[in-house]
Amino acid sequence: MVKILHFADAHIDMANYGRHDPETGLPLRVLDYLKSLDAIVDTAISEKVDLVLFAGDAYKDRSPAPTFQREWGTRMMRLSKAGIPTLLLVGNHDISPALGRAHAIEEYITLEVPHVRVLDHPAFLGSDQLEGLPLQLIAIPWIARSGLMAHLGLSAVDLKKVFEEIETRLTDLVNDWLEKADPALPVILTAHCSVQGAKYGSERTVMLGNDLVLSGSFVRNPRLAYVALGHIHKAQDLNENAQPPVVYPGSIERVDFGEVGDDKYYVIAHVARDHTRVEWRPLEGIRPFIDRFLRLTSPEGVSEQLRAAVPDPDQVQGAIVRLILEYPRDWESMIDESIWQAHRAQAFEFHLVKRPQMEARVRLPGDQAISSLTSLDLLEKYWGARDMDLTEREALQKLAGEIIQEPGE
Repeated sequence: MVKILHFADAHIDMANYGRHDPETGLPLRVLDYLKSLDAIVDTAISEKVDLVLFAGDAYKDRSPAPTFQREWGTRMMRLSKAGIPTLLLVGNHDISPALGRAHAIEEYITLEVPHVRVLDHPAFLGSDQLEGLPLQLIAIPWIARSGLMAHLGLSAVDLKKVFEEIETRLTDLVNDWLEKADPALPVILTAHCSVQGAKYGSERTVMLGNDLVLSGSFVRNPRLAYVALGHIHKAQDLNENAQPPVVYPGSIERVDFGEVGDDKYYVIAHVARDHTRVEWRPLEGIRPFIDRFLRLTSPEGVSEQLRAAVPDPDQVQGAIVRLILEYPRDWESMIDESIWQAHRAQAFEFHLVKRPQMEARVRLPGDQAISSLTSLDLLEKYWGARDMDLTEREALQKLAGEIIQEPGE
């Protein structure tokens, strides 16, 4: 049995909230991420795991500042000096869309850091390439669509065809490797990608038509012993209570308000050829996010409604807080922001998002009744009341015509 520590989506330079620490000069949010990364590295060393597997996205983009590279490198060198084989899979945030540009963790290849191996292209690693571990591994880093399109001579117009071609080639490649694998040793698949059926957190870089989504059958292959995924920030096992475990450990810190309710984990996987056991290890001290929404519907008791919209100041201690406030524009003078002065003092960061609403009324000629208009007629009048661009109105109306069926059609 091989003991593996699996984590992903570190994004250690996501400093989108808060101030800088006066002692280190680092953003306080970066220290949150580094605290989680330290806990992961400490566990790997103290529990003497056989392998550390990072499933992609060390930074927020492929051009991290040298300071952040230093902080990531310090942790990777601790693993290297401890003699723990460490695999770093390249994710979508680690690579450049431009062909030929270095990715964000390429220096580990250049410097040949002992025990640290970067997986930046699809590969099959046997036991001899994993420092003698009784294990085999298939690696699928982020597949850059632009590079594959150039290689295949495909047009960006037919994205469906591009993605079908990618999945077909990956499936053939993986099946070929599985046929050649030693049947006596377990095989791990690690990939930075999306899989059908996964639940997304906030980091919705996966937009409809812009991301390769692999089928569930691709990763639930019974010839695999464990599937170590990265890219989706919500922790989940896509093959729960079955073999092989298909695991997204999630991001190591909450990235934004889309992850407000998500707990954060890394995974210890005890991998065997016939059965793999997974331990979910919670990361402690994750920065809390509090997200509230209030729509003012009555001018009576506005101050009381505002106070009740967020928890007491002691409950927001150290939290990143957002209050989205909707109200009629005419009530602007009733919004007393000093009500939240104590909350701002206690919170790590407090965001008030004001959305004053203007009432837009569609006026019909006196001799025309709403009942005489079709759904498409009403929509057309609505677009006009919204003062929209004519081209956008026409495009929306055309789309509505394709979707809406009138009664009897």
